[in-house]
Amino acid sequence: MTAPEKTAKVEKIAAKASVDYDALAAAADEKAQKFQHGKGKMTARERIDMLCDEGSFVEFGRFFGGDPAEGFLGSAVATGFGTIDGRTVAIYAQDFSIRGGTLGKVEGQKITDLIDRAIAERVPCFGLLDSGGARIQEGVAALSWYGRIFRKSCEASGFIPQISLILGPCAGGAVYSPALTDFVIMPRENSHMFVTGPDVVKAVTGEQISLDDLGGAEMHNSVSGVAHYLAEDEEDAIDYARALLNYLPQNCNEETPSYDYVPTKEDLEAARGVGDIVPADNRMPYDVVEVIESLVDHGEFVEVQEHWARSIVIGFACIEGKPVGIVADQPMHNAGTLDVEASEKTARFVRCCDAFGLPVVTLVDVPGYLPGAEQERAGIIRRGAKVIYAYGNCTVPVVTMITRKSYGGAYIVMGSKGIGADFAFAWPDAEIAVMGAEGAVQILRRRDIAAVPDEEKADYTKQLADEYQAENINPNFSVETGEIDRIVAPADTRDTLASALRSLRTKDRDRRHFKFHSNGPL
Repeated sequence: MTAPEKTAKVEKIAAKASVDYDALAAAADEKAQKFQHGKGKMTARERIDMLCDEGSFVEFGRFFGGDPAEGFLGSAVATGFGTIDGRTVAIYAQDFSIRGGTLGKVEGQKITDLIDRAIAERVPCFGLLDSGGARIQEGVAALSWYGRIFRKSCEASGFIPQISLILGPCAGGAVYSPALTDFVIMPRENSHMFVTGPDVVKAVTGEQISLDDLGGAEMHNSVSGVAHYLAEDEEDAIDYARALLNYLPQNCNEETPSYDYVPTKEDLEAARGVGDIVPADNRMPYDVVEVIESLVDHGEFVEVQEHWARSIVIGFACIEGKPVGIVADQPMHNAGTLDVEASEKTARFVRCCDAFGLPVVTLVDVPGYLPGAEQERAGIIRRGAKVIYAYGNCTVPVVTMITRKSYGGAYIVMGSKGIGADFAFAWPDAEIAVMGAEGAVQILRRRDIAAVPDEEKADYTKQLADEYQAENINPNFSVETGEIDRIVAPADTRDTLASALRSLRTKDRDRRHFKFHSNGPL
């Protein structure tokens, strides 16, 4: 090395040693604010500050991968630990103001290291995504780090809660990172996910499509089912993420949070009046969310995937201060029938509850599976089996209440005693049968009906159906056979659910059989 080269090297080392990192961080924040605010978005660290308790976030290696002396301000992701309502969480937030938030070796190392730490510390992990994808300059090596992130997320799955917020673009292979987590949250604006962008779609297929139609928040919340919440803006998305954590444990081996609860006058009145919400005519629709809100603490229900597969409602609430997962048929949409999408939605939510120790409360008002060639071709057998698999493998308490009707195969899969429910109850007028009265008499009394003159067939069939309805389609037979534990007056529904859940708090969740894993209908 020549003397000038030695001098240059010493000067470079000295320059690095004299860097004012606080000033550099402030300059980087100012640059990020100008860049992101101009796009109507918050910066990575503003998002972290909004998610965490004030002053609680401790960042790891902000300048790792950078050269401050040369103005290179670190990597395109911020990682660290903070607290939410006093609970420790791990967070990574991609920084679009640095290299478009793209992922390279350093970013991959930071994210995988963070997930490793989250697993080791047994704390939830939040991902705030806003990235242009893999860093092309680093080639296949960048893609390899996505693979490592996926593997870590799979390792964490079911052990610690993982929540993803899509706060900008998320494209290509990067989309599978949030898809592997428990919940995906997308604000209406500036939030997009797709495997291939509009330009590639046009080049390959000739189809012209907008960013929003291809992978916008509304599409993923209402059509694809990839997302779990459609937020109005970034603040709403972050508030929802915090709300979800209120119902989840730190990890699968810890208890869910518990809250002090004293029933209010409003709670008691709502519970007593729940029967007034449900029409006596089983063909009349009603909003099952109103039923749920009448039965849970303070009427607070955090719905999940509200806009997708709308014939089923899922979400979190508390009963006597204890978090539960709720699954309920929604008569407002497709009469509450189970279809392929409702089956997927139900199955994954029940599995999530089972993974993190939340009891499952099922409110049943289902006429059956949605019939038709379209459903058969879409895989209703395979996808419907997912609901069976989810309930059949539940180790958490499962309590079911049939409010109005439960027919055929849908009766079996929606948390029945046969599939493993700990308790199953029914309202006095509940209809429980293999099929409806009209269909049943058409099969059982077809010869009698055929012998009647055509002009009398309709009246005679109705008479037979009414008789069959009165004699066979009621909860009494199910009580006598042990499939229903008790008939419950609507006004006593909340007390009955609470009592059942109370009795199951010490339920043994140990597996009976040791195996690598089940081979379910994925």
